[in-house]
Amino acid sequence: MIITNVNMVLADQVLSGSLEVRDGVIRALSDQPSQLPTAIDGQGAYLLPGLVELHTDNLEKFFTPRPKVNWPAASAMASHDALMIASGITTVLDAVAVGYINDQGARLNNLDRMLSTIVASQQAGHNRAEHLLHLRCELPNADTAAMFNTLVTKFAPPEQAHNPIAMVSLMDHTPGQRQFIDSEKYRTYYMGKYGLNEEQMAAFEAEQTQASKLWSDPNRQAIAAQARARRFTLASHDDATVAHAQESASLGCQVAEFPTTVAAAKASHQAGLKVMMGAPNIIRGGSHSGNVAAATLASEGVLDMLSSDYYPASMLDAAYQVALDPSNHYDLTGAINMVSLTPAQVIGLTDRGEIAEGKRADLVLAAPYQERLRIRQVWRQGERVF
Repeated sequence: MIITNVNMVLADQVLSGSLEVRDGVIRALSDQPSQLPTAIDGQGAYLLPGLVELHTDNLEKFFTPRPKVNWPAASAMASHDALMIASGITTVLDAVAVGYINDQGARLNNLDRMLSTIVASQQAGHNRAEHLLHLRCELPNADTAAMFNTLVTKFAPPEQAHNPIAMVSLMDHTPGQRQFIDSEKYRTYYMGKYGLNEEQMAAFEAEQTQASKLWSDPNRQAIAAQARARRFTLASHDDATVAHAQESASLGCQVAEFPTTVAAAKASHQAGLKVMMGAPNIIRGGSHSGNVAAATLASEGVLDMLSSDYYPASMLDAAYQVALDPSNHYDLTGAINMVSLTPAQVIGLTDRGEIAEGKRADLVLAAPYQERLRIRQVWRQGERVF
């Protein structure tokens, strides 16, 4: 396969010309157009590396499209996978919650069903994107560490050659700290999410605060130790202070997911963690929880990666907005690296994430349209999937 008349966004430059793919791998780049009549004409659009998504909980929407509605697993997975590919995401870490802050939710019942479906569909070759696991460990829960160990034993036993668990994150959604420093926003969010009245919400808050005191620190230490031993990429989550960032670095975290303040982001960056923010934060112009704007971190030069989080199409749109924003120093190559090369490297996938000879032919053809990039075609390992 040859793709010609494209502006290839490489890791360090934009190269106009053509690209050759053989056996699912990029074999050659050229700064000249191809004359072969069978070449795919990109019509001057951008050719990007396939996006690498480290944190999306989008799958849950398809498994439980309405309260108390459990959708058939194969159909849910296929719909989720199609949306990932349509958003230009060719490698995705499906973030599934381990430990729950409200056991009345559907996550507990769906946990094993979702994980088993992700792994089985990937092994069977049914997916268009490549799907791996991100275990989001909710620390203020008595059962979290035990559940985590059970899942690691089941899905990534030491004797298994392929490990589907790519990342583990340490989460604590206790009121008054981290994501929800503003307790009023905490109440607004969870009252709306779970349909709680004032009395129920007060009891819920008290219960979560007490659970955090009992379980957050022992779970954090135990899960981090297991992640280090198994060489899982470890991520902090919603760090709010310099002390939080320093603790995360001491635990062996490599990723700082969604720090909530400039101070925490800078401290994480200085400690060598890759700072990741939600792409919806860029699109919306700020955090839905009232925390630091991702664009502010970009202007400070401490934004390393973007995640689509809860809205898959936001990932490429946000990267393009970062590239167009004159308030920061990221050009198009730097912005695209945030959603491709850097996340691939941080989870050890050195075979993808950039357009270069010898790398996987995970490619996205996209053209500018109303301050966003409209996706025309997507290939994974040289096979057209969109």
